[in-house]
Amino acid sequence: MGVEGFSLVSEDELKEEICRVMKSLYERGLISALGGNVSARVPGSKDFWITPSGVFKGAVTPDDLVKLDLEGNYLEGFLRPSIEWPMHAAIYRVRPDVNAIIHAHNPYTLGLALAGIGLKPVSVEAVMVLRKVEIVPFAFPGTDKLAQLVEEHIAKGARALVLQNHGVVAVGANLVEAEAVAETLEEVAIAQYVALSLGKEPPTIPEKDVELYMKLYRIQ
Repeated sequence: MGVEGFSLVSEDELKEEICRVMKSLYERGLISALGGNVSARVPGSKDFWITPSGVFKGAVTPDDLVKLDLEGNYLEGFLRPSIEWPMHAAIYRVRPDVNAIIHAHNPYTLGLALAGIGLKPVSVEAVMVLRKVEIVPFAFPGTDKLAQLVEEHIAKGARALVLQNHGVVAVGANLVEAEAVAETLEEVAIAQYVALSLGKEPPTIPEKDVELYMKLYRIQ
């Protein structure tokens, strides 16, 4: 997926889409009442809209959103932005291809990480959507340290990060793409968990096939 047809999106449409994604994530159990955040920007923009802190995540409205520049300066909005705004800003600074960021708390993905089990290419979606998943060492939420660690790992080109003892970060050229990454993380984690809970090591797509796919579609 690319940004075709998305770069002309208005800021009002962008804000509506952020709220739709938040509701969807909440209904799927990927964020909690007060945990998780989403941001997005018009492609090429030096500012972004982000969800607020301390507001029920399942019913965020466009009027609740806050607009910041990449240094965290308020541009629009009345509520406090998510404490994770430094992490979002850091990603936008180093990844011009990223226009949407989801920070969720995928329970199965996090559970496997806590057990020292990384996500593997057990499905076509894992290869096509996730590609490589980077693991970020623990740092407290909302800190400059976490933002720095995320920046270092996302700069490698990853679409998804697992934040140790914390949650996940999914990025995309638009919100639909970022949402697909967040959902695929959990789908792959659940599939692995089911196989492992039945005492079976899940088979993975052979490395030679993964490499062929990467070459065919010119994926780094």
